[in-house]
Amino acid sequence: MDLHPGETIIYEGHPSWRSILGYYIKGLLGALIVAAVFYALDGIGLGIGTFLLVIALILAAGFIRRFATVYAITTQRLRIKHGIIARQVLQTDISRVQNVNTKQSVLERMLQVGTVDFDTAGTGDSDFKFSGVEDPEEVVAAVDRAQKRGTGGQDPLVATTG
Repeated sequence: MDLHPGETIIYEGHPSWRSILGYYIKGLLGALIVAAVFYALDGIGLGIGTFLLVIALILAAGFIRRFATVYAITTQRLRIKHGIIARQVLQTDISRVQNVNTKQSVLERMLQVGTVDFDTAGTGDSDFKFSGVEDPEEVVAAVDRAQKRGTGGQDPLVATTG
């Protein structure tokens, strides 16, 4: 990430591995269903080697999907980057963030992940979401620190002597 002069990174991360467990479970179930259908149709099935190859591809795709998404909060902006080959980058000034909301389902609370929605000035919908982040409260605190730095407020991480 290219930083502007005077800009520092306050938070940078990826979706948690726990947030894509659903993707892995669906992939495993899909592979099992396909193997069962092939076995029922011709009595041969995919074979254990092919099944393991499909599982390896699912694991690799989940890993790439996770690391191809980068969330960043700096002293000046919010940024979401998706993709490796085809890339989408969303960013907005930190001063435009009006509301920060967290959402966790029961399962997400058990997995200790959640989604952080950012409402920004001039948009009707929440255009910015950090989905599947570990410790969503840490992200909210990072936005608060970034906004305080941007407005000249005292950063809670900087000690002062008096």
